[in-house]
Formats: sequence, C-alpha cells, structure tokens
Amino acid sequence: MSGIINVRFFKKLVLYFGYSMALIMMSLSLPVQAQVQKVEELQYPPLPELVIPEPERVVLENGMVVLLMEDHELPLVSLSAFIRTGSRLEPPDKIGIASLTGTVLRTGGTRKQSGDELDEFLEGKAAMIETFIGGTAGTASMSCLKEDFPAVLEVFGNILRIPAFAPEKLKIAKNQMMASIARQNDDPGGIVSREFKKLVYGKDSPYTWVPTYATILSITQKDLAHWHETYFHPNRIILGLAGDFQKEEALSLLKNVFGDWSKGPKANDQKAFVQERTPPGVFYVEKNDMTQAKIAMGHLGIRRDHPDYYSLVIVNQILSGSFGARLFSNIRSKQGLAYDVHGGVGLQWDHPGMAILSMSTKTQTTGKGIDALIAESRKMVSDPPTEDEVTNAKASILNSFVFSVDSPSKVLGKYLTYEYYGYPTTWLKTFRRGIEQVTVAQVRQAAERHLRPQDFAILVVGPRKGTQPALTRYESIQELDIRIPDPPSGA
Repeated sequence: MSGIINVRFFKKLVLYFGYSMALIMMSLSLPVQAQVQKVEELQYPPLPELVIPEPERVVLENGMVVLLMEDHELPLVSLSAFIRTGSRLEPPDKIGIASLTGTVLRTGGTRKQSGDELDEFLEGKAAMIETFIGGTAGTASMSCLKEDFPAVLEVFGNILRIPAFAPEKLKIAKNQMMASIARQNDDPGGIVSREFKKLVYGKDSPYTWVPTYATILSITQKDLAHWHETYFHPNRIILGLAGDFQKEEALSLLKNVFGDWSKGPKANDQKAFVQERTPPGVFYVEKNDMTQAKIAMGHLGIRRDHPDYYSLVIVNQILSGSFGARLFSNIRSKQGLAYDVHGGVGLQWDHPGMAILSMSTKTQTTGKGIDALIAESRKMVSDPPTEDEVTNAKASILNSFVFSVDSPSKVLGKYLTYEYYGYPTTWLKTFRRGIEQVTVAQVRQAAERHLRPQDFAILVVGPRKGTQPALTRYESIQELDIRIPDPPSGA
C-alpha cells in the first residue's frame, strides 16, 4: 500500500513541477516593461514623508519639566529622568562620589523600603528601575505594565526624593569600584581611552579624572546624602514619559508624586575646565603583556552647536562611517595594517569632543600604522572629499536617520537630550535639512579646520620590545606613568 502511495505522490510531484515550469517559461516569453541595463538606471518612487511626533512639554509649579509622548501600541509605560549633576562636579578629593551616588541611589533603598524589598517588589511586577550618574548627567529610568504604573511610579519617586543610601550597600559599591581600580590597567583599550583624554583635555579637567583607592575610601554615607541634597531638586530634573497612558491621568499621578517637592536654588554649576589647546607630541605607555600596539592621535574637537557641525558629520562618515570609508578601505583593506581602525571629529553637546584617529596593529607595523593614520588625515586636505564621496555620505546618513526615530521612546530620548543641554526643540526636525544643504566646499573646509595632523598628540600603548624601533625616530617621547597609587596606609 505504501508503494502505491509513493508512486501516486511522485506522479503528482512531477505534474506540479511541470506545471510550474510551464508558468515560468510563459512569464519569460512575455515582454519586459521598463527593462534596464545598469543598476544606476533603476528608478524608485519617492519615499513617503517622514512624520516625527513631538512630545508635549509641561512644567510643574516646582520647576520640574515633563515631556509626554503617548504610544498605545502596547500596554507598557516607561519614564526617564535627566538630573542636572555629573562627575565633572566632583571635588578632587572625592572623585567617584557621583558614580557611587548613582549606584547606591537604587541599591540602597529608600526610607520606606530597603534595597532588597525594592528588588522583590519590582520582580513581582516584572518592572525595572535603574539609576546612574555619568560625566555630564544623572539618569533614572523605570518601565512597567500600564496597570502597575501608579505603584511603580510611587517607588520611583521615593528613590529620587528620599533615598536611604544604606551603609551595607554603599560598602558593596565601594568594594566593586576598588576592584575596578585594581583592574584598570588590564585592558589596553581602557588605557588608551583614559590617557588620551588627559592629553586632549588636560590633567586638570574633571573629564579626565578617575577614582583612586584614597578618594573612594574617603567617601561616606554622609557624603552621598550631601551630594543628593545638593543636586536632586525638581527644578534640576527633566522627566520623559512614553507609553500607554492618558495625558491628564498621567499628569495627575506625576503631580501626586512630585508636586509637593520643594523647588531648589537656581542651577549655577561651575563650568568644567578644558584646556584650550592639546600639546602636540609623542607619548608612550609601556604594557609588555600585549602582542599588538594601540595607537591614538588627535586633538580637541567641537561642540554640536558649532557652525561646522553638519559638515563634520559628513567628514566623519567619509573617514570611517562604513566599510567603504577611507580608513577602512586604505588602512584595513589595501594595506592590511589593522582589523579595527576608526577616526573622526568628536561632537559633544556642552563641551568639545575629541578629534581622534585610532587603530590596533602588529607591533612590527607600529611605525607604518602611525604613518598611515597621519597620511589619511592629511589626504582629507591634499586629496579632499570628492563630490561622489559627499553625495554617498549624505545618502547613508539620511537613509539611516529613520532608524533613530522609529519609535516614540527613541524620539522622546532625543528631546530629553535637547532639553537637558539647552538645544532648540527644532534640532531633530532640522537635522536632515542641515545635512542636505552642506556643500562639497564646506566639507573640505571643515576637514581642514578640524583635522590638523600638525597639532596631533600621538599616543602609543604596547610592549617596549616590539614598539621601540618605531619610536626611536622621534627626538622626544614622553613616557606616561599609569601605575595605580597604593591605598592609604591603614586602609
């Protein structure tokens, strides 16, 4: 019986494929309309206009700014807070206090719930609350189901307003940070990042400071409470609410949680120091457990509100924005000097970024790697970006733009950033037009102004034996001391 079934199945299969092939042959015999010979001749209909939603801005009586963006696709709500604080405000003898505050703000619980009780509460509701303080801002975020929003919001408010900074949780956070200090010279990439910042911004800049055993050990629960008291006020906080909520109901909940929080003094934070000029030269860090050399070179970059901003976005795309970009094509593909090579002019929101070109290469090609990076920066002037390069860079930037605004939460995150750093709310909507209007001449001029190899500070990290031949050609090399200071005696 099974044999009969198989024969019948086979006959049907033959008939089916025969019929399919007949259809294919018929379709091939039909005339093809608008057939093209080259890819360049293909024509596409215009893309529909990209409509970017804009959050609604509300300011509470105590100065807290709230941005609201409804999204009813899923029964979820997320809330983000930007707090005007950051490690750049740390006193030199308490470096690390911002990071510790950001950690223990959440883990240390509140005056109403311990950290462990908070963990259990959030786990039971499949909710999340996280806090963090970085270099230029503090952040707090929460997410939960729509039905749990009132309860989770209350806990979120308590974390921001009445943290306990439990001593046992502070001790854990300090131990973790000291363990990180002990390992800070293990990763060559970390060394390059840390030491190059010092070269560009200057050792006296808070943007370059790193915690030591002494500064961490000196930080107490009282210090964290004082930091919180100094910087956590409603008029220093921007909230962004996205998700499945109704505006009036959500505002009522926010006012219940934050409305009676007294307004603090007007923000008057001291501007962080950044040296005006990066001293050029060659700098070396000995690390003998490496098989490659890490190279970084550059100088001070710009802020995003600089007139050359849009031109430099294109310059960066041409340099290393894709596998066909200049650094990848010339240094990686043609010369085979590096697998990982990057470069561009840093663009920060409220302080200059860093113009930096970097790569990893074999120790025996350290000299060739340095020469290759310098040559590519010079070529941005001697062999300036072509019209095709600029056109392709623009297309890549504009075509990928949609993926940065393809959800309400992403859009809201951008508006939170603009609000925090004082940029106009039109910044997002004018970005595409700004890119489109840049000329080839402007790209070339920006590259010449902001990529200056004659001003480069060059940093090499690697084993002395392998890198020495490449460095002997320089008259002066400054060796950097990256030894980790010992803990204070009796600690």
